[in-house]
Amino acid sequence: MGERARPALYSIPAHRAFADALAAGLIARHGADPLGLAQGMVLLPNNRAVRAVGDAFVRASHGGLLLPRLVAIGDPELGERAGGALDPIGAGMDVPPAIEPMQRLMLLSRMVQEARRARGQPVDAGEAIRLGQALAAVLDQMHVEQVPASALAALKLTDALSAHWQTSLDLFELLIARWPQELARRGMIDQSDRRNRMFAALSARWGEAPPRAFVVAAGISTTAPAVAHLLARVATMRGGQVVFAGLDQHMDADEWAAIGPFDADPISGHRPRGNESHPQYALKLLLDHMGFARDEVARWRWGSEHDARAVRGRNISSAMLPPRLTGKWRDLKPAERTLSGVTALEVATPAEEAQAIAIALREALETPERTAALVTPDRQLATRVSAHLRRWGIEADDSAGRPLSQLPPGTLLIAIAEAVAERFAPVALLALLKHPLVRRGDERIAWLDGVRELDMLLRGPRPPAGLAGIDQLLAERDDDRQRHRRQAAREWWAQARTLFEPMEQAFDLATDLSSQLAAVRDHASALSGDQVWAGHQGHAAAALFAEMEAAAGDGPADADVRALPALLEHMLGGVAVHPPQGGHPRIAIFGLIEARLAQADLMILAGLNEGTWPGLPTPDPWLAPRIRRELGLPSLETRIGLSAHDFAGGLGGPQVLITRSRRGASGPAVASRFWLRLRAMTGVHWRQADDLAAWARGLDQPPSHAPAERPAPSPPLVKRPRTIPVTDVDRLKADPFAFYARRILRLAPLDPVDADPSAAWRGTAVHEILQRWGEEGAMDPAKLEDKARAMFRRADAHPLLRALWQPRLIEAIRWIAAQVEADREAGRSILLVEQEGRAEIAGVTLTGKADRIDRMPDGSLAIIDYKTGKPPSARQVKAGYALQLGLLGLIAEADGFIGLAPRQIAGCFEYWSLGRNKEDGFGYRESPVDPAGKRDKVVTADFTSLVLDHFQEAAAAWLTGEAPFAAQINPEVASYGEYDQLMRLEEWYGRGNA
Repeated sequence: MGERARPALYSIPAHRAFADALAAGLIARHGADPLGLAQGMVLLPNNRAVRAVGDAFVRASHGGLLLPRLVAIGDPELGERAGGALDPIGAGMDVPPAIEPMQRLMLLSRMVQEARRARGQPVDAGEAIRLGQALAAVLDQMHVEQVPASALAALKLTDALSAHWQTSLDLFELLIARWPQELARRGMIDQSDRRNRMFAALSARWGEAPPRAFVVAAGISTTAPAVAHLLARVATMRGGQVVFAGLDQHMDADEWAAIGPFDADPISGHRPRGNESHPQYALKLLLDHMGFARDEVARWRWGSEHDARAVRGRNISSAMLPPRLTGKWRDLKPAERTLSGVTALEVATPAEEAQAIAIALREALETPERTAALVTPDRQLATRVSAHLRRWGIEADDSAGRPLSQLPPGTLLIAIAEAVAERFAPVALLALLKHPLVRRGDERIAWLDGVRELDMLLRGPRPPAGLAGIDQLLAERDDDRQRHRRQAAREWWAQARTLFEPMEQAFDLATDLSSQLAAVRDHASALSGDQVWAGHQGHAAAALFAEMEAAAGDGPADADVRALPALLEHMLGGVAVHPPQGGHPRIAIFGLIEARLAQADLMILAGLNEGTWPGLPTPDPWLAPRIRRELGLPSLETRIGLSAHDFAGGLGGPQVLITRSRRGASGPAVASRFWLRLRAMTGVHWRQADDLAAWARGLDQPPSHAPAERPAPSPPLVKRPRTIPVTDVDRLKADPFAFYARRILRLAPLDPVDADPSAAWRGTAVHEILQRWGEEGAMDPAKLEDKARAMFRRADAHPLLRALWQPRLIEAIRWIAAQVEADREAGRSILLVEQEGRAEIAGVTLTGKADRIDRMPDGSLAIIDYKTGKPPSARQVKAGYALQLGLLGLIAEADGFIGLAPRQIAGCFEYWSLGRNKEDGFGYRESPVDPAGKRDKVVTADFTSLVLDHFQEAAAAWLTGEAPFAAQINPEVASYGEYDQLMRLEEWYGRGNA
């Protein structure tokens, strides 16, 4: 039958470049005949391995070469559709077709949603798809490990599961009982089941009639029984060979046995757990499933110029000893623990780590034909390194590509979903309007001009929901300073609204996933002029959307549009897009799988922190860890063992740099167990790449640091304002530079988009209420509350404000009404409300708006200022840094308010605060002055003269004089800090010139 007496099993040691050594050996064995290679077949674990081995053949050929057929059969995570690659091999095999992955996901998601709803635990479409994907993964693992569904019923658990896991298990049993019926109804099977059947059929065919040409299975480490049976067939048939990647042949028998798996105890029946986190565990389990021993594996004779020294293999073997055997490190010879050619880099932050890695990659290019590769599971770190490399014009060849959710087509699709889900809230709407694909082309500039006008008007509290809220906001804004902008925004919005009105209507009617996806597709095309589907990125988005739309009818029935953004981001994030032109021929960024198979002259293993490498195992939402163990499914620690195997493969490069940062994105990081093992084994021989760390810190460091001096601009007299509002006098005295920036440079801070209502906004709203109340003339206290409630019905009244601030404001408004009525009965009358005034004082025009001016029973004037919070203290007023009340009194005494009799005297100054009072209510009065100067207050009769002295001093210095506008001359006075960055405060404050 064409079988060998001895299996053809080989291993390429970890210190050799697997793909290059494999290609060199196959060329040496079969390359003499021009068609010898082309007639053969190489079975590889996944599509990335196919690419790596194909590139290795090209490097080794030094010219033209007919390659063998490279076939991907699947990887350990079973995440790639490898079954399709074997279809041509299995032509004529009686194997039912596999259900399409997207259709399968949608069907499982619908089943999950229905089952959860029946149990009173409804989930939206996004959560149903997430759970459906997890369910599909468990089903695949059961197929791969050939665990029948009936095994669940046969489980005998000694202890009861927690309520959560028992509920999940019950639901899981229900779903896996229904799933085969659904497949049978459609005449299909699962992809993983079909792969198992094809492997079995292929193994049987090759057992009866082996291929005439060679068949090599290389780099496969999955422990799936069907794959192991096929590999055993390849190893024993004529012309077949199995080549392992990095099988450790340096371990002695005791060390090899310590890995596990272990036999069950003959008395108790208990089976100890194997050391699944060991890098050799999967390979040992695979050999056991194949029915062979490690002693039957020979060493692959060929290598390449990318190999490290042979001692590196012994180093790696020693470093990865099982924990109970690490005491052997003390007995190692220096050469076996030195790790020659391996250096370590430990820096403070991920940003510094990325910078240092980019420098190392750039340095590698200085040597002709030298190659370098970064290997890391940290995609954020890889993205940072790529960005740093671009400063030198280097575009790294990233094997992982970029998630479609981060590329323009994907972000546009998500932006549309977010805008609709949030009912065109300002942030989501502006993100969509400003997207680079929207109105791309000749219309883009005019479009962005209109978007900017709308952006300015949307700053501040959120308007009501929907397009009608934007309409209402544009109609209500009546600020003269923004009249031109408001009109421009209205004209632009009238045209832009025609694009979004059908979108709003379509999603109002879209209650199922199919119609929601169709609406996203249609409106993405309309907004971008079909640019969203152009180019290789657009083609990937179009293909995914076509699959989703075709299968959405079988998907979750209950689809809330609010869950659509998360659903799209999840689905788009699972599609990796590669640039069609590739990258730099000598610089690459590999994923962990490539680290086993492909090596460069310099291998950089980065992100060596716990939780990154090895990564945190993804929890299974369906089966408790104990259930998985009882069923014989791979435990969550299995992934750690695979990560360890990947690390060991990458560590076999000629020159290796391992890196980590002491801090992660969210706080201090713990060094990877792999890092700690190497450091513990090498001891004093641990070599640090201190030069790289210094270069990383120094690359962007200026040769000298000259902090800015305290700014003190001194514009000419003609540029200095001769009109100043009373609200700016305190700013002028405390921080002249801030006054200069605001009044002379005319730089005003912008409110954030969709901002929470600030204290300034609340103050403006209260003043507007009181102004409208005063404009009625009669000033009926009963109508004041009606004015307040009307304010909360405005478009720019924030919902949170309505819920939290409205009750306290209404109570404070009632207090104001009661106080006004009591004052009226006491002979006090209101003269002016929200009245503008001006007066020529100290050579400048002083302007201000009085919240209220009353006539006291003795005929003097009372100046009143409303505050929504705590008023200024008497100490601030006396020091001359809270002068607003006194300045308004000066204007009144200078006959600056129209409607007041001439030569009036201001004899009362009050703050009416709407804050909490001492009786646990809201509203109280506070005066900064006292007739007798008690409690260290200013004497009432002296107040306006004191204020005049302070104002004359300030005006003479900065308005009619030529004093420089120095920054923060009185830092003890509280400020808003609006201009701290402009004045570069952090550079000079506290450095001897503050």
